[in-house]
Amino acid sequence: MEAPGLGGLNWAVIIVYLLATLGIGVWFTRRAGSSTGAFFTANGRIPAWAAGFSIYATTLSAITFMSTPEQAFLEDWSYAAGNVAIFAIVPVLVLFYIPFFRKLNVTTAYEYLEERFGPSVRVLGSVLFVLFHIGRVAIVIYLPTLAISSVTDVSPAVVATAVGVLSVIYTFLGGIEGVVWSDVVQGIILLAGAVLILAFGISALDGGLSTVAADAAEDGKFLTAENWQFGGAAAAIPIIFLGSVFNNLHQYTASQDVVQRYQTTDSPRSTARSLIINGFLALLTIPLFYGIGTVLFSFYQHADQLPADFNTSALVPYFIVTVLPAGVAGLLIAAIFAAAQSTISSSLNSISACITVDLRDRFFPSREGGVRSGVGFSRLVIVLVGAVSVSVALYLSVTDQAQTWNLFLSVTGLFGVPMAGVFALGIFTRRANTAGVLGGLGLGACIAWSVQQATSLSPFAVSMAAFAGAVILGYLVSLVAAGRRGAEPHDVLPLTIYGRRTEYIRRRTSWALQASRTEPAAPEENPDLTQGARHE
Repeated sequence: MEAPGLGGLNWAVIIVYLLATLGIGVWFTRRAGSSTGAFFTANGRIPAWAAGFSIYATTLSAITFMSTPEQAFLEDWSYAAGNVAIFAIVPVLVLFYIPFFRKLNVTTAYEYLEERFGPSVRVLGSVLFVLFHIGRVAIVIYLPTLAISSVTDVSPAVVATAVGVLSVIYTFLGGIEGVVWSDVVQGIILLAGAVLILAFGISALDGGLSTVAADAAEDGKFLTAENWQFGGAAAAIPIIFLGSVFNNLHQYTASQDVVQRYQTTDSPRSTARSLIINGFLALLTIPLFYGIGTVLFSFYQHADQLPADFNTSALVPYFIVTVLPAGVAGLLIAAIFAAAQSTISSSLNSISACITVDLRDRFFPSREGGVRSGVGFSRLVIVLVGAVSVSVALYLSVTDQAQTWNLFLSVTGLFGVPMAGVFALGIFTRRANTAGVLGGLGLGACIAWSVQQATSLSPFAVSMAAFAGAVILGYLVSLVAAGRRGAEPHDVLPLTIYGRRTEYIRRRTSWALQASRTEPAAPEENPDLTQGARHE
């Protein structure tokens, strides 16, 4: 297949978009550089609606922008149950998770784990997040690069560099505030782009929407009775929904890129509103992106044909560059860039937060005894991680070694849903302890691996098994460990649902107070006594 060129007008639109995102980072440079609190949490200045858009754009990557229509094109809408699951867990998040993240005023999700279980669990959770998201950033750069370069004459190196390097620059400059407002712009472009693709696809068909509906009904492209049958040929919606609940619990409770948004608003109520907005946007995704796949199914049956041996992963960009008019096509290629950049920038800022707060500030406090306020180290981390990720994406593009990198992602990803189980054990049980949750995390990952290798169950069923294994086995190991070691010396009741309204004294503060009874008085401004979540 000969790849068509983009043309001057499309390039002009793409360049304007990329410069606009860069301009947002420049605009917030001064405020982001004032302190690490500003760099990682925007000091709570983000409005709820913008935080909701940011969460939505963060979780919707360019892979989703292209793979969701592909799923509807090839199969049906059954995977939309995963979007419904996002909306369904919002009350659980608002009632049982947000109060603890806000009570501790955490910068990273894993600060809660230290308060509940100790520093070893915090470090493990943070390191696993960093490793997985370094790999994820590379894949999020690589896959859209591969798809776009396969249907245009644009060099993969140009695409990867434009997406990756510019993401690094505006994340470096604007901190989380620049990232969030870029996410807002990118989220709007994503939604507008989806509407445009639907409009052009429907208008190009004789009969329009009625033709799409007739084709979808005839070929089972919406939902059928088989979608509700366990073990049937089609994907079982109950399994997809339940598995997605646990996948989303990981994303919204144990993954720093989303949890970090909870501290960017000014109150728990604003955080709750941001999650509700994100939930409605997740529902809006169903008719838009699954609708694109269904419309393109009809389009390539009636109005046009796909080339022989066409890779359907490039379905959306191929339609954009071959069917849509100049200018509009450039805007929609920019939408794919936007989907990639929103995920990349969020991951980069969150990786920097974990390395800065969970590792450097926790174990290597400043010699002067005060809390570091400069963001130079945090920005350096963004540059280094971004450089590694772009380099890996270019290497994958040149050598076609994606399978090796996918193996890395699958191994580190095994711990994702079990880590959500660790947070659940901490919040919903009083007896869970350090030994128990570490055992549950490892056993849950082993269960996920074993189920993957030994059965033909869907990934959603694997997620269910992994979460259940981590929670049940983690609780049992906790009971055994408690019998041998005795009760937890630190009062963790306020960190569970049984003490949700109880005041809590930070663990390291209580340790320091005990030490002060037997040791000389510490300097008045000690980071171990005063460390809060914002590090201002």
